[in-house]
Amino acid sequence: MFVRHGIPGETVRVVVTSESKSFLRGDAVEVLEASPDRVPPPCEYARPGRCGGCDFQHVALDRQRLLKASLVEEQLRRLAGVSLDVLVEPAPGDVDGLRWRTRVQFAVDAHGRAGLHKHRSHELEPVDFCLIATSEVEEVGAERLPWPGAASVEVAAAGAQRVVSVNGRVQDLPDVEAGVVVNGRPRRVPHGLVHSVLGRSFEVAAGGFWQVHPGAALTLASAVLDGLAPGPEDTAVDLYAGVGLFASLLGERVRSVLAVEADARACADAARNTHDQPNVRIRTAAVDAALVSRLPRPDLVVLDPPRAGAGLEVSRALVGLAPARIAYVACDPASFARDLRVFLDAGWTMPSLRAFDLFPMTEHVELVAVLTPPGE
Repeated sequence: MFVRHGIPGETVRVVVTSESKSFLRGDAVEVLEASPDRVPPPCEYARPGRCGGCDFQHVALDRQRLLKASLVEEQLRRLAGVSLDVLVEPAPGDVDGLRWRTRVQFAVDAHGRAGLHKHRSHELEPVDFCLIATSEVEEVGAERLPWPGAASVEVAAAGAQRVVSVNGRVQDLPDVEAGVVVNGRPRRVPHGLVHSVLGRSFEVAAGGFWQVHPGAALTLASAVLDGLAPGPEDTAVDLYAGVGLFASLLGERVRSVLAVEADARACADAARNTHDQPNVRIRTAAVDAALVSRLPRPDLVVLDPPRAGAGLEVSRALVGLAPARIAYVACDPASFARDLRVFLDAGWTMPSLRAFDLFPMTEHVELVAVLTPPGE
């Protein structure tokens, strides 16, 4: 049975919310014996049956990271056959686990009211504020404004820059102090955001992907560069390259970089972000086993797939490609552990694995693993 709003070791009364043939899901609606790590949730919406955005607001922050570490350890044991003690490291930029989300997407109901979905539901929880959103996002006030005809509203911020992206059959737009994009079409500047990491600037169009924690890009980039230890004669491939964060930073340190990304809009951003680096090539293509198997053997690979992971076929193709080092950036421990097993079965090793708390108050955790082939 999977129980939200409880802590391992507690005795609670649970209301079952869904069931399958093999497990139940439920909410802890009454705590009979509380954990010493239980704290009052700072947000009034973080309650059973209400907003589904935060899993752990009732858990002290240090215990949250221990829970995430145990989750990673369990998936590594179960799926990869690896026994490893994991430390989840904090990232700079949040305030006691709050005020870290630089991009928030709100759903909009039939009355034009913005809100967040309930847990595992399409039902909307109208909210007046979000405590994990940054103050710059909250200053737009999207939750407190009318959005007639809209289906969703996304607010993204980078410092003083803010962009609101609206989708749906939009009627009258409220006045906001931000750039505005409606159904992908710019209405008011700015149409995107500019981020800075390790001395380089990165432009991201409205609706494009960028890590939501303000310290995430620097934390992950530093971990990848430390793990790969790039040299001036190395060649590198960046798979699932997004807007070119890793490709651009590697381009300052290696002889050449090939960045591969399926999303054309992200590739356009990546091209802008590497315009001054002739040694970096951007290729618009889906990352699959056929593409990987045709690549010239690089010295270094960055692998940053979506939540589903790289997959067994791509992992096997990378084993055959045999680069000297791979930095695997993963946002899902289970898919990472499944892929890791492919490398380990082929005789590869994992000299380092780091875990980062880039999503405080939730169950999510980000991993950066370094993988090396036999003989390296």
